[in-house]
Amino acid sequence: MRDVTPLAEGWSLRHDDATLPARVPGCVHTDLLAAGVIPDPFLGRNEAEVAWVGRRAWTYVRHLRHDSGHERTDLVFDGLDTAATITLDGLPVGATRNMHRRYRFDVTGRHGELAVRFASAYDEAEAVRAITGERPNVYPEPSQYIRKMACNFGWDWGPTLVTAGIWRPVRLEHWSTARIAGVRPLVTVDGTAGRVEIRLDVERTAGGAGRDLTAEATVAGVRAETRFTGDEAVLTLQVPDVRLWWPRGYGEQPLYDLRLTLADDHGAPLDAWERRIGFRTIELDRSPDEHGTGFTLVVNGVRVFARGVNWIPDDAFPSRVTPERYRTRLTQAADANVDLVRVWGGGIYEDDAFYDVCDELGLMVWQDFLFACSAYPEEQPLRGEVEAEARDNVVRLMPHPSLVLWNGNNENLWGFRDWDWEPALAGDSWGEGYYLGLLPRIVAELDPTRPYAAGSPWSGSWDHHPNDPAHGTHHSWEVWNRQDYAEYRASVPRFVAEFGWQAPPALATLRRALPGEELTPDSPGMLHHQKAEDGNGKLNRGVARHFPLPEGDFDRWHYLTQLVQARAVAAGIEHWRSHWPVCAGTVVWQLNDCWPVTSWAAVDGDGRLKPLHHELRRVYADRLLTLQPAPDGAPEGLVLAAVNQSAEPWSTEVTLRRVEAGGATVDEARIEVEVAARSVVRVAVPAELLPDAACGKEFLVADADALDPGTGGSEGASGLRALHFPVPDKDFAHPKPVYDIALEPVPGQGDRVDVVVSAHTLVRDLLLQPDRLGPEAVCDRGPQTLLPGERTRIRVTGCGDVGIEAVRTALFCVDVV
Repeated sequence: MRDVTPLAEGWSLRHDDATLPARVPGCVHTDLLAAGVIPDPFLGRNEAEVAWVGRRAWTYVRHLRHDSGHERTDLVFDGLDTAATITLDGLPVGATRNMHRRYRFDVTGRHGELAVRFASAYDEAEAVRAITGERPNVYPEPSQYIRKMACNFGWDWGPTLVTAGIWRPVRLEHWSTARIAGVRPLVTVDGTAGRVEIRLDVERTAGGAGRDLTAEATVAGVRAETRFTGDEAVLTLQVPDVRLWWPRGYGEQPLYDLRLTLADDHGAPLDAWERRIGFRTIELDRSPDEHGTGFTLVVNGVRVFARGVNWIPDDAFPSRVTPERYRTRLTQAADANVDLVRVWGGGIYEDDAFYDVCDELGLMVWQDFLFACSAYPEEQPLRGEVEAEARDNVVRLMPHPSLVLWNGNNENLWGFRDWDWEPALAGDSWGEGYYLGLLPRIVAELDPTRPYAAGSPWSGSWDHHPNDPAHGTHHSWEVWNRQDYAEYRASVPRFVAEFGWQAPPALATLRRALPGEELTPDSPGMLHHQKAEDGNGKLNRGVARHFPLPEGDFDRWHYLTQLVQARAVAAGIEHWRSHWPVCAGTVVWQLNDCWPVTSWAAVDGDGRLKPLHHELRRVYADRLLTLQPAPDGAPEGLVLAAVNQSAEPWSTEVTLRRVEAGGATVDEARIEVEVAARSVVRVAVPAELLPDAACGKEFLVADADALDPGTGGSEGASGLRALHFPVPDKDFAHPKPVYDIALEPVPGQGDRVDVVVSAHTLVRDLLLQPDRLGPEAVCDRGPQTLLPGERTRIRVTGCGDVGIEAVRTALFCVDVV
């Protein structure tokens, strides 16, 4: 049987004459940090002080001695970052130039000092650029010339920390006769039966050539066996009455253990392979219709509105991301009612632990191939690396039922057309051959059960602009960059694969990352941890369209920027969900951060939830009530949209109230609404209920599902509420907010307390920032609006003993009087 010896221990890191302890898996930066050689680059402006690390060569060494009775011993690296030469006892073993591939080298009978020398990624990239010639890039760093995590070189939310190291596990594998070299399970469903067609590749030793081998596969009590003498075999298992895997919110996620064993001609076991699979069908409907060209995921025959988030590497040093951390972050996504995670093309193919959690939680995975915001040469040495990398990762990831889509790139087709690349390229290759040729061929050959899209955004054809909202996927960035978030309502794209709005991280995150700094929006550390072009300018303009911009009040600025982020994203999602099935999905930029930074994330770099996360939970719920401007032809009108993404019909009575700023009801009506499963109903709001925008003193409230008027839907009520204010906050006649606070300990749970807020006036967008009560504190609610006489109960965990005054300083609301 194949025998494995992990090689995690005994490594050292060398540079010039210095030798330091090294951790494997890891990287140079984390080893230098552990040794006290460099400061933490996540703190203050230390990032600039460690830039030299990425421009040096580094060597990892350890002694290698192994005794095995097997015919063959392989040295196996699951990940080397990036340009490395490997020697053993001073003699060459191999060389690598791709962070995203696995490598295997025959070291049978060899011993001595194992050395892995990493060249500077800058030097490797420049050497390739000298071969291929110049290519345009959104950012000034040379990420397109090396197969490495592109955001290592900096992004508009990430630091420039160019890593090197043995970033994934390394081991020795000892084996005889033959080993399992690759397994491709093609999982399909026909009626109630599941089918698993296993394509098996083996590698043989010289002594194993031509010998009979037996492969046996089992799943769900079904067994298949085949004998073969070549290097390939096919086994097929027919599984009756399978339980289907569904995205979360659509059903359960049953997983089946698939096991494959390999034995020699005497029945002696040689190798084994095991994964969990799920039975489901996946299609991508890109049919043309009267609105353009669709982009709708269809799972097990059910059309899905994708409630998505974009995922970036969860740490600038990805070797630090553990299975537990993946589970925490992805559970945060699931808690926000997310059902799709797009793994963005400027990062990495994540560890299997990421996809394992997605399988369990019912999170569909859209996987980009790793190309982002650059023109990529198609010549050697890159082309061979791209093909090998794609083949490796398609085979590695295809067992996961959560994986529903392969995508060729991020924004490169769009960039070619709109970012002045075409004249600069002057006919040179730029990646089109990858996205429209090589990658779809590889997916069709290796993983034909899944759809492939050439890019995001992509209209499906050069006959349309790549980012045409009427065709395929669309990235909506004009609003954040130049407009008010209300402009999200100006169009109905077929699928919004990126859009977002920035906000700073939690205050406790800022205090940890910027120790000793007097925080202002433009203090040195704040500006260093703001990587977007004119990021603070866009934040301030976004606030100023709705509120007086606070001067000299960082806490108020911090609250308003976080609030505007939550409102902006909610405005887009509510509008686009109300237009299902024309619009078939939204993928928010972004779920997570890789360090403490002002960014578009819903979960900040320390793992704390921004108000946006709570708002996503509301707007991504199965049932949503929203008030939207009427379509063209009725500019003064409003539409009540009832969105029902659940599997059951929704019958509800909606109470519409036209309310004055002081709380008095001007007019009221009740509307019976019937919404079929997976459907939307849009109802015109009666003219007499439209608030008077001219006076700036009226707004509209829509309540459904037996909302308790005394709680605002916040204190255990199951109701839904939608609000419409016809003018910006700064033009509305808000009363001075008045509310009472009471603290109620949760019996038997000393680390929890309920904060009960009772409103005497209109209290708009009340927000408790729990980390102000303690760095570990969390709460269960985001922004919420209370009418006079309503109350809300906010449960806070991890805050210790707190008083009302401390809570008062952690509570914010709209106050523009």
